[in-house]
Amino acid sequence: MEKRIFIASDKSGYELKEAIKAHLTEQGYTIDDVGTQDVENPLPFFEAGQKGAAQIQNGKHTRGILICGTGMGMSIVANKHRGVHAAACESVYAATKARAINDANVLCMGGWIIAPILGIAMAEAFLNTQFTEGLEEWRAKNLKVARQVVRDLEPKHFK
Repeated sequence: MEKRIFIASDKSGYELKEAIKAHLTEQGYTIDDVGTQDVENPLPFFEAGQKGAAQIQNGKHTRGILICGTGMGMSIVANKHRGVHAAACESVYAATKARAINDANVLCMGGWIIAPILGIAMAEAFLNTQFTEGLEEWRAKNLKVARQVVRDLEPKHFK
């Protein structure tokens, strides 16, 4: 498993981002922080989300984490980018299923909603779960077809 990700936040997600970044760094991850570096000069969610999505599009990273107030704004912005499949999650269960079922490559969280201890657990679940992991064979086969159908939609909607 690759231990290299990007992370970004706006001002509302800054504290959660810093807690997750510190924990994952201790776990041996290399983290490119492309978001707010200083709460006195924050990036708005729509800029931080674009910078994060670009990390997937340019091939520098295969997974990342975006954090704003609710996680929803970052998810909307990130999903406007071809090849980015961002999921706004509020639980470890949802973060795990975002990977196992939907093959999401970006986890979005809300700094107003998620406590640091939960955010860390969600990040670990997301980063340590593989697509179709733990699913029945029939479901995994079905989801692999579904993933291709969804990805085949992208050329029709992105230029």
